[in-house]
Amino acid sequence: MRLGIGVVMVALVLFGAVDGAADLPTVMHEGRPYVELDRVAASMRTRLDATPSSIRAYLRVPGHVVAFTRNLAQVIVDGQAVVLDAPVRVKAGTWLVPETFVSRVLPRVAQAGPPAALPKTAVQTAAGALEELRFRSYPSFTRVVLETSQPVTYRLEQSGAREARVRVVGLRGEPRIEEIRDGLVAEVRAERAGRDLLLRIAFESQPGEVKALALLDPYRLVLDFLRPPDETSRERVQAAPLRTIVLDAGHGGQDLGAVGPSGLTEKDLVLDITRRVAKLVEEQLKIKVLLTRDDDNFVTLRDRTTMANRARADLFVSIHANAHRHAVSGVETYFLSSEATDNAARQVAALENSVIELEAPAPRARPDFVKAILWDLAQSEFQVESSRLAEIVQDSMTQTLRIPNRGVKQAGFYVLGGAAMPAVLVEVGFVTHPQEERRLRDHRYRDEIARAIFAGLVEYKRHWDQRLRALVERGR
Repeated sequence: MRLGIGVVMVALVLFGAVDGAADLPTVMHEGRPYVELDRVAASMRTRLDATPSSIRAYLRVPGHVVAFTRNLAQVIVDGQAVVLDAPVRVKAGTWLVPETFVSRVLPRVAQAGPPAALPKTAVQTAAGALEELRFRSYPSFTRVVLETSQPVTYRLEQSGAREARVRVVGLRGEPRIEEIRDGLVAEVRAERAGRDLLLRIAFESQPGEVKALALLDPYRLVLDFLRPPDETSRERVQAAPLRTIVLDAGHGGQDLGAVGPSGLTEKDLVLDITRRVAKLVEEQLKIKVLLTRDDDNFVTLRDRTTMANRARADLFVSIHANAHRHAVSGVETYFLSSEATDNAARQVAALENSVIELEAPAPRARPDFVKAILWDLAQSEFQVESSRLAEIVQDSMTQTLRIPNRGVKQAGFYVLGGAAMPAVLVEVGFVTHPQEERRLRDHRYRDEIARAIFAGLVEYKRHWDQRLRALVERGR
C-alpha cells in the first residue's frame, strides 16, 4: 500500500509557524487516486486517531476536527458535512481518502489558529433566499429542512411545550404553511418578521430536544424535533435483539422494472426471491418478517419505508435485479448516500428512482427534489450500520453464488431514504445479460440467491447479538 504511483503537492500553513509543501504519494484504489490518511496527518504534524477495524477516524489540529467514516463519500469538518468524490476506504489496515480531499478540505483546516468562536445558536454568514421548505417524519423525530440560496444566520428564540420559534436573519421568502400532523409536529409556519423569516413550529404533543444544524452544498438549515425519551426512543436506548425485518420486493404492478432479452421481468423475479428469503427467515431465525408487497401490485417508494417505520422494524432489505446496455454481470449491494460511489452506481440509482414518475399524485417528485431529500438524509445515524449490513450480505452473495463481485456501493436510492433503521438494496444480478437471465429463470438458482441473502442476515444477526451481549455485560 505504500507504493505511490503519483505525488500530490500539499501547501500547508499550520498554526502560523510552518510554510512549506508536503509530498503525499498517491495510491490507486478502485480505479481512483487516493492518499493515505496517516501520511496526511504526519504532514500536518499530528496523528490519525483510528485503528484498522474502527468505523470512524479523526484528524485533529488546533481548533479543527475532521471526522471520517469508512465507506462514506463525505467527511465532517468542524461539524459541517463536506462531500467527497469517492468514499473513504480502509485497505490492508490503511485508511485512504480520495486525492481531492487535499485540495477541497485541507485548506479549511490548514490555517493559523482556531476558527472564530460562534454562538451556539447561530451560524454567522450572509442572508439569502428560501428555495425549499420540506419535512420528513420518523419514529423518533420530525425533521424540517430549509434549503437556501446562501448560508444563513439563525436563532432559536423559543422552544416550549406548544411552539418553537426559529428566526432566520435576513432570509427572503414568501409566507407559507406546511401541515405535518404526525403526532409530534402539527404544522410549520413561515412568516415575515421585518427583514427576517420567522419559523413557528406548532406541536401536537410535548417535544423533547430540538437540534439545529447548518449544512453546505446545497445550503440548508436542518431542524430535528425529537420525541421525548419515554416514548419511541427508549427502545433505541435500551439494548434489544433483532425482532422485525422488512423485505422489499422492488417494482410491481405497472412498474415492470428491468426486462431481460427473453422477457424476464425484474418485478416477478424479485418477488419470488423475496418470498423465499422471508420463508427462511421466519422458519430458521424466528424473526418477524413483513413484506412491502406479496403479490403483483404497485407500491410507492415512500410507502415502502413508511411501512417499515410504522412497524418499528430493525432492518430494511430491498431486493432488485440490475440492467445495463452492455453484457455486464455480477452482484452488488448498496446503502444510502447523497453521492454515488461512481458513475455506474449513479446510473443504477437513477434507474431505480425513475419509478417516481409512475406515482400519482406526485407534484413534488422531481429529480432535484429527490436529490435534496437525499442530501438531508446523508447525516442519518444508520449509515454506518447500513454499510456493515451491506458488506456482510455482499460477501455472502459472492461467496455462495460464484458470481462476479461488483462490490458494496453507495448511491441516492429514494426507497432507502426514509428508512429509520439500517437499510440496504441488493442487486441480485443483471436480467439484461443473456446468460445471467437464463440462470435467473432457474428456480434452483433463485433458491441459491435466497439462501445467500439469508446467510448474510444470519451472519449480521450473529454480529448484532455479540454486540448486544457486550452491552448487557457492560451494564451489569
